[in-house]
Amino acid sequence: MAKTPSLSNAPASYEAAVEELEQLVARMESGQLALDDMLGAYQRGATLLSYCRERLTAVENQVRLLEDGQSQSGSSD
Repeated sequence: MAKTPSLSNAPASYEAAVEELEQLVARMESGQLALDDMLGAYQRGATLLSYCRERLTAVENQVRLLEDGQSQSGSSD
């Protein structure tokens, strides 16, 4: 199982991924998709969700590093 989506399917940004995910959910909840289309939408949604989680984790790690740097520089004063 691949951790990141292929480049051809990767969203342009976190915000684009969330927007596409919201649209997929709305289409799935409408009940208007054929079964095969529903499966494809679910698979794409799972890929987008994985992308969003990875981006959030990366940003959280960056924030932790920044906070750690600030607390260390503040304690040396």
